Amino acid sequence: MVLTDAERDEAGAWAVIRVASGNFLEMYDFQVFGYYAAAIGATFFPSRDPFASLMASFATFGVAFLMRPLGAVLLGAYADRHGRRAGLLLTLALMSVGIVTLTVMPGYAVIGALAPAVILLGRLLQGFSAGMELGGVSVYLAEIAPPRRKGFYTAWQSASQQVAVVLAAVIGIVLASRLAPTAMNAWGWRVPLGVGCLIVPVLFALRRTLPETRAFAARTTRPEWGHIFAGLAMHWRPIGIGILMTTLTTVTFYMSTVYTPAFGTRVLHLPALPVFVVTAAVGVSNFIWLPVMGAVSDRVGRKRVLLPIGVLMLVVAGPAMLWLVQAPSFGRLLAVELFFSFVFGAYNGALVAFLTEVVPQHLRASGFSLAFSGATALFGGFTPAIATLLVHELRNPAAPALWLMAAALVSVTAVLFAQPAAGAAA
Repeated sequence: MVLTDAERDEAGAWAVIRVASGNFLEMYDFQVFGYYAAAIGATFFPSRDPFASLMASFATFGVAFLMRPLGAVLLGAYADRHGRRAGLLLTLALMSVGIVTLTVMPGYAVIGALAPAVILLGRLLQGFSAGMELGGVSVYLAEIAPPRRKGFYTAWQSASQQVAVVLAAVIGIVLASRLAPTAMNAWGWRVPLGVGCLIVPVLFALRRTLPETRAFAARTTRPEWGHIFAGLAMHWRPIGIGILMTTLTTVTFYMSTVYTPAFGTRVLHLPALPVFVVTAAVGVSNFIWLPVMGAVSDRVGRKRVLLPIGVLMLVVAGPAMLWLVQAPSFGRLLAVELFFSFVFGAYNGALVAFLTEVVPQHLRASGFSLAFSGATALFGGFTPAIATLLVHELRNPAAPALWLMAAALVSVTAVLFAQPAAGAAA
């Protein structure tokens, strides 16, 4: 089924919802894992040292991202050869296995070392599938976008993730207000995962009706696997620049969402309930800024958004974190996280569309997926673990600002060298 001009104009919003639905599941799973990293660590990686248990949990969270480049190449090549719709259905099926495994697996106390081993395999599968999910959704949205609205359309890829952030945070608020910490650590963390499992059939029903994009259907040839892999190797420079450009968005996102519950409760010693409120507020703020700044980038140009926002993070991240840790409070945590949210929403709103323009059109799914997943694997996915380690080793609760500033410097430099590929408007 192929989109006509009339169908693309009339069904744009409904197409965005259907294609972004699986993106919601991917982020929901990762958010819940990050929110309850301490409880998951105690269940599957028990240790007398809470720091060691938390680090093991965050390391397992991060190692899943190492599979993303492999998934980006293999599943992205599948989408470049067999179609955007086929690739998106495949990634949704693989992601479903990952969240179900984490939900039902007994803990270390019940089945011993088998528990962490299976959880690790489940996370690796989740990372493998997620390697193409984000790229597949972004490319689909870019290819159905009306002229001069690509930034606005592609921003909804990440905006759908913010719905997952808010839902996971709201469930966390409810659980924190009704369950004692012992119950939360024992079984309460499985509740939001169970909710995710219940959503899976709905997502399949939405995504299976997706039409193929007109840009892909219009192709007269389908590249062979070998040609796709050779093309990725040949175009290593724009893909490498794409990885570096994406560093800031992945680090900022995982710092302001996944790491916030652990940072707020364990480092700043704030109650869990207001910390989850902050996380929910960040998700709402992200949801607003992403399409707004995507639309702004359509009007003023991608670099005119990316460069000043990157410099803003480089200059302000350090003072903002120092101000927060001097007198930790709900208000200060909210203010700092909302600033990070603005940076993420503004930067990512322009970045996703720009990245679809930087990689060659015939490698769009695989090239975009490899660039974004490469940044997530190398930098973003390990952000909670790196932030935890920085605080522990430097004995400074503001130390995570160093990681944010480094990410900003890398991305700003990469944006300066990035150029759209030939046929980028297609």
